Amino acid sequence: MDDFIIYSGYLLLLVNLILYSYSFFIKKKGISFYVVFLVFSFLLQMISEVLFLLKMNNLVLFNFFFIGQMVLLGLFYNKLMQTIRQKTFIICSIILGLMVLSVNFFLEPSQFFKFNLFQIALTSLLVVVFAMMHLYNILAGEKEFYYVTIGMIIYLLGSTVLFFVGNLTIGLSTEFKFFTWTLNAILVVLNQLFVLFEWKNSFYKKAVQTKLC
Repeated sequence: MDDFIIYSGYLLLLVNLILYSYSFFIKKKGISFYVVFLVFSFLLQMISEVLFLLKMNNLVLFNFFFIGQMVLLGLFYNKLMQTIRQKTFIICSIILGLMVLSVNFFLEPSQFFKFNLFQIALTSLLVVVFAMMHLYNILAGEKEFYYVTIGMIIYLLGSTVLFFVGNLTIGLSTEFKFFTWTLNAILVVLNQLFVLFEWKNSFYKKAVQTKLC
């Protein structure tokens, strides 16, 4: 069952990558960085899976993913912001986040090869802040990337809590630790379903119209 959930997440990610890449050529505004994020996510997931099957340490990729996620989603939401002040806040937050992480890794380089909870919390919460800013902006307007944003907030908050719980329960049974990872895999699937629904809601009609033309 665990493998089914994990590979379902991979499959949904691939489907979303294909659909959003196609839609990129129809509606480029505000979607380019999100497509890059999907490509980045899929490539790292596949490389990480290969390393796992080869019984090699893939934590470097895991840490690299959270940094890339912060940067790419930050740039994605930056494109959607409505004021210069909001855009400046996001760019400054990304730069400050990278500086803090750089100092952290410089002082303790081994952290890049470990399960880094500080990095997970910092990068995830920054993206959540960016997402909440976007939700605030679209309260009274067009619900652009609404479902993507809702899915991302649920996933990032849920997975961050699970990672902390998983770290606190290292001394507990293997079954309990696998349970937390299973819940995280379910959150991944849920997030990808939100992304897929966003495509259907925002891009499907335009894709059909373009195909008919």
